[in-house]
Amino acid sequence: MPVICRMAFRYPANTFSLFPAVFISVIQLLLRVEKVRCAGMSEILLKTIPLPLTLLMGMFLTGCHSSLSSNPVDTLDTNTSLHTLCDTPLNQQIAQLSRDHFARQRSTALVIGVISHNQPPQLFSYGFTDSDKRVPVTGDTLFAVGSVTKGVTAEIAALQVQENKLAWSSTLRELLPSEKDLSPDAQRITVEQLASHTAGLPRQAYDLPMLGKLVRYVFTGEPFYDDLDRGEYQDYLSTFRAPDNVQVNYSNLGYAILDSALEQNASRTIPDMAQQDIFTPLKMTHTGYAPEKLPGYILRARGQAGDQPKFVARGEVVPEWRFSHDMVGAASMWSTGNDLLRYLQAHLSGTGNAQLDRAFADAMTLRRFQSDDDAAALGWLGYSAYGQTLLYQSGFIGGYSSYIGLDKRHGNAIVVLQNSFNWQNDIGHRLLLRMAVASEHPRICTAQ
Repeated sequence: MPVICRMAFRYPANTFSLFPAVFISVIQLLLRVEKVRCAGMSEILLKTIPLPLTLLMGMFLTGCHSSLSSNPVDTLDTNTSLHTLCDTPLNQQIAQLSRDHFARQRSTALVIGVISHNQPPQLFSYGFTDSDKRVPVTGDTLFAVGSVTKGVTAEIAALQVQENKLAWSSTLRELLPSEKDLSPDAQRITVEQLASHTAGLPRQAYDLPMLGKLVRYVFTGEPFYDDLDRGEYQDYLSTFRAPDNVQVNYSNLGYAILDSALEQNASRTIPDMAQQDIFTPLKMTHTGYAPEKLPGYILRARGQAGDQPKFVARGEVVPEWRFSHDMVGAASMWSTGNDLLRYLQAHLSGTGNAQLDRAFADAMTLRRFQSDDDAAALGWLGYSAYGQTLLYQSGFIGGYSSYIGLDKRHGNAIVVLQNSFNWQNDIGHRLLLRMAVASEHPRICTAQ
């Protein structure tokens, strides 16, 4: 029985929503046959699919929303659910959300950090680093945090602006080596556009090699950004044409280019700048880009399949993604619940370093608003509901999902780390909005 068919029948809940796209793409592009036989069933004829449609299928496998995730929230009204939800002590709310998380087998490890009304942080940890060793997770357990890395990279840029070493209007024509062949539109891309996902760049360069990597990923979990990490986007930039109507469009390609531009401008690496300018001042001793050099690496949470990769059983350990060049500033950071709470606390109450505080404030300033989607700051995204405005970042990489969120108006912040790749963040927005609404309805929400 062909391995593709065996996997499809073995894991139907995790595959059949995307099975036709994956099946046809894999057979056509990788196995290069016209028909297959599954467990004695009738032969299935595979007709040629136009390349744009095939590429669209590949894109669909990795999600297509601007922030890469879904952040469900409660349906609140002052007569029913608002009282039910926010009249429950916060620790009990967190415990219930965590029970729901594990009941749906979302991960084996879950860490939730909370700052409420600018009070001292609280840390709640549940589960184990993996299903075999069953080492309990703590606030110092390491997780890969994926695109949360982008927020640090944007703030490195903001620091260079504060130091007058860079301007938000600086263009790729000014920053990249003169021998780089850039189209006229690529030459005009600014640092601010790269940092706010408004340069008109796609998530990644879409071509046949990338599609092949995406298809391989859904069966193995192996990384598909190696080419981007090596800076192999030159051909794309040489022919790039900006769209007529630029929107917020989440772009790993944009942050790979930003990584390269910042390093060349400063003659320093992203890890060196982050360590010296952010991690050390904030005492983030368990945060960095080379996890094997961080304390507690041997006891890190092991990344597992969740919603992705589609053809790997949920809960199975998947390869860790490592980058060493342009993707470092886009997705290579590892951290812990305790360190990320320190990071969020600095954004809420300041660091004591005026220049760093100005850089943080600049990065959190919303630049672009869209009626049907997230607003964009620098690294941060903005979300509004029930009269509240939140800033947040989500990260997905290998077998990990992460969320950090801020409500500056009320002095609240949330960290959510899990060792499974799940598109849906069920906890972050939900808790931040509950806490915000509770702050503004003390007669309804009496227990906090």
